[in-house]
Amino acid sequence: MKKRIKKITALCLACFTALSLTACTNNRPKDSDVMIFEKENKQIVTLFSPMEKTKPDADNVARSASEKTVAMAEEKLGVTVNYITYTAENYQDKTYDEVALERARNSLDDLYLLNPDILQALGSENKLMDLSSLDSAKNLRDVVKMANTVDGKLLGIPQEVVAYGLFVNKDMFDQYNLKLPETPEDFLECCKVFQENGIETPVGANRWWLETFVFAQAYADLYNGGNLEAEIAALNSGEKKYSDYMRPGFEFLQKMMDNGYIDAKKAYISEAIEGEGSDFLAQKTPMVMAYWSAANAETAYGRPDFNMQVIGFPSSHGQMPVISITGISIAKNAEHAEDAVNTLNIMVSDEALQIYAETNKVISPSKNVQVECIPALKPLNDKINDNIFVLATNASMKVEQWGNTCIIVRELLNGASVDDCMEAFDKLQEESLKK
Repeated sequence: MKKRIKKITALCLACFTALSLTACTNNRPKDSDVMIFEKENKQIVTLFSPMEKTKPDADNVARSASEKTVAMAEEKLGVTVNYITYTAENYQDKTYDEVALERARNSLDDLYLLNPDILQALGSENKLMDLSSLDSAKNLRDVVKMANTVDGKLLGIPQEVVAYGLFVNKDMFDQYNLKLPETPEDFLECCKVFQENGIETPVGANRWWLETFVFAQAYADLYNGGNLEAEIAALNSGEKKYSDYMRPGFEFLQKMMDNGYIDAKKAYISEAIEGEGSDFLAQKTPMVMAYWSAANAETAYGRPDFNMQVIGFPSSHGQMPVISITGISIAKNAEHAEDAVNTLNIMVSDEALQIYAETNKVISPSKNVQVECIPALKPLNDKINDNIFVLATNASMKVEQWGNTCIIVRELLNGASVDDCMEAFDKLQEESLKK
């Protein structure tokens, strides 16, 4: 079960971290499981991630947003960042997360790109460096600090904040005189009207992202009610149950399934965007769920032939963005600790994050960096700027959120009852209390 959770977690976050890659079957990564790019330089910092430099030995080539920040650190510090890249062919046997966990436990690298559950595990084992003292850490949004803090230590700093929203065809809403939904009740009413007017399946879904509806409804009060720290402490101690938070969202999904507003069988087997994207672009379905960057990517929803709006998911607090956050961490016993700290400090500086955000057109983790978004994303962006959102990844919670919820939603799609799903959350919570 735990291995399955790790695989699902990585796959669910794959769209923005590429952490769904996998590695070898042995207990320790072999040389064939990683690709190492090196240059002769006394100041070397190693970075373990799913990414590799586009052309590691070439000068003046266009690099990805992340690579540009690495190049900035290399130039300013005179260091060379060697990418230790996850490249195993037989990826079904071991996930990126599992290999990262092994390597970090043994301090085989300096920097790591980590998902929240792995960051949490390594933090509890005291394997990661506290990054709170970095100059760049002072500029982070509070939500970023919270999401990557374990036992009071800031253990990871991301280069972007990934927001999920409901992508809607505003023209179709206008055609039937419908307002964009705010609450779950509003949403179900819109689906009913669409279906009554011949739109058989109002919501295009895939097997990864239906949990966004659950998070919006489960945690709207938690993250926007002013009592966050106390409520998380109660969850971590067992005083409160995750299942009590999750039940309304699962009951909502069950209603959508029962009424045919989503095609559960198709969603269960569909990959993200590949399964529902064509129908949305062809205006056969008025709503899909996706992440921020999909609105900018021509390979996703970057060029629709209609007025597209990206809004938050329905909740008791209105339209609610759902946010996921990964982080770059430093091994506590890193071989090149000082250079690693200096390198990361530049990579996540406001100067570097401005370049990153402008290149990828994303939300920055720094409160000082703002990038103009396309009109379609403005409703979602406005909410986030007003600090209205819920977190789907939070390392301060003992029960990992994104991957676990994704698995249990899939069980619902496959015929499990809401009560069965709540029992699964209770078991996860019981396991976390034993640790």
